[in-house]
Amino acid sequence: MLLASNASGAFLTLVIYVVIIGVFFYFMLFKPQKKQQQKQQALMDSMEIGDSVLTTAGFYGVIIDIMDEIVIVEFGNNKNCRIPMKKAAIVEIEKANKDN
Repeated sequence: MLLASNASGAFLTLVIYVVIIGVFFYFMLFKPQKKQQQKQQALMDSMEIGDSVLTTAGFYGVIIDIMDEIVIVEFGNNKNCRIPMKKAAIVEIEKANKDN
């Protein structure tokens, strides 16, 4: 009987440690990743035609058209360099000046 109580106590301790490690992983790994995904989604939802953007490749451009998952970005001053790219490739957005 004494042996059975020690075994159940050890099992309960093991379960408590597993739960603590699971909570630790949730707050250290999964929650920040989810927060980053929500931030990226908010960034994608705020895109408008005329906004200046920075891409993951480090290029600056201006959005000239927006579709479901693709944006057309114009690079440079010559107005001939228009490249379709995924919305996920946009890292930073600077809103167009509405005063003009």
